Amino acid sequence: VQLVESGGGLVQAGGSLRLSCAASGSIFSGNAMGWYRQPPGKQRELVARITSRGSTTYADSVKGRFTISRDNAKNTVYLQMNSLKPEDTGDYYCNLNQKPRTYWGQGAQVTVSS
Repeated sequence: VQLVESGGGLVQAGGSLRLSCAASGSIFSGNAMGWYRQPPGKQRELVARITSRGSTTYADSVKGRFTISRDNAKNTVYLQMNSLKPEDTGDYYCNLNQKPRTYWGQGAQVTVSS
């Protein structure tokens, strides 16, 4: 299984970015995909998660600003990030939880300037 992320970059506070993550390989139904981030000098944390049935979970810090979605036919998950804040800066990692294994993308850098 391979996860390829795209869409990171530099944006001013209040702006928007959209991250994409395409999964390839042996992908089965019933999995969950998500986004984690690692701010500079901090631990990796969950941003948002979506199951194959569309059930979503968000970190409190991004609720109302970020939206996670997925296209099961394309094995792709998206993260629409609006009203970005400097504290959203970090490396964003795509995650595929397909029991019994978990897979990670290579990371996409997001920098929000004040």
